[in-house]
Amino acid sequence: MSETEEGAAQEGAAPEFTKEELKTALKAYKKRLKLARLDDESRLGYGAMTKGEGSGIIGVRPPEQFPEEIWKALVAKGRLRYAGQGMYEPADF
Repeated sequence: MSETEEGAAQEGAAPEFTKEELKTALKAYKKRLKLARLDDESRLGYGAMTKGEGSGIIGVRPPEQFPEEIWKALVAKGRLRYAGQGMYEPADF
């Protein structure tokens, strides 16, 4: 195999992730989303005499310790949805 064929094969081949890797990445994403929502809900902007409001956060940037390809794989499997500008949101939202 020549160098150009080898490079093309590496570029075209999408990395395969195990179920455990996908599960761990999705769990880390959900934890980040949960913490962002809790942080938003705990701010002082809500009045003491109001009913309170839920967070308006529906998507966050995924954790950086996982490669970008794993997030694309989760989108392809229908677990996440790309929201633009590097942000993802849960597909069931």
